[in-house]
Amino acid sequence: MNLDSLITEFDHGLRSLTGAVRATRPSPAAKLDLPATATAASPDASETASAADTVASQPGVLTPEEKKHAAGLMRVNHVGEICAQALYQAQKLTARSETLRRGFEQAARDEEDHLAWTAERLTELNSRPSLLNPLWYAGALAIGLVAGRIGDKISLGFMAETERQVEHHLDGHLGILPPNDAASRAIVEQMREDEAEHAHAATAAGAVDLPLPVRSLMRAASSVMTRTAYYI
Repeated sequence: MNLDSLITEFDHGLRSLTGAVRATRPSPAAKLDLPATATAASPDASETASAADTVASQPGVLTPEEKKHAAGLMRVNHVGEICAQALYQAQKLTARSETLRRGFEQAARDEEDHLAWTAERLTELNSRPSLLNPLWYAGALAIGLVAGRIGDKISLGFMAETERQVEHHLDGHLGILPPNDAASRAIVEQMREDEAEHAHAATAAGAVDLPLPVRSLMRAASSVMTRTAYYI
């Protein structure tokens, strides 16, 4: 770890927190020809039930309640990507192997795409990122530094377990996102695919299985984060 690396990662962290990141891949939602940001008007007493059903069934059209719910879920996903940036930054800085360092860097680039996609989707939903992003970032950075200092195999194990838990979490989101929100669904599906690849790469590189208490603690911390970030 040298001064140049620290300065580079500090700059990267600032860009992650301020939203100054740019995706290297187009958003999966960009491929869809849907009015993803449209909101269905709330029916008044004069509207028939069939008319309301017709509006609600239009692809990409969300009711105000659905829009708020989708924004909460995408805010949680955005927080996850903030944490991923911090985690991989810490692991890059502490990795003993240059090959491993490049692996963390590639994973971080994928997660940077996710960060940009979820930020863009939040804007489309007229919402905002979590107000606690600096806190989430600092916590993930500290965890990554500790894991990295213990050793490369433990660091890889932490990466693999994190990605498995994130993949499971994204599966859950696909089950509760509004059915008409094709844009958010496309983003989450691509994120899930990338996370599975990261977990597989970490395992192939020599990751060790983390003890059950550590995995349980990670799940508990993730639960606190997701419940909080949905609202704040």
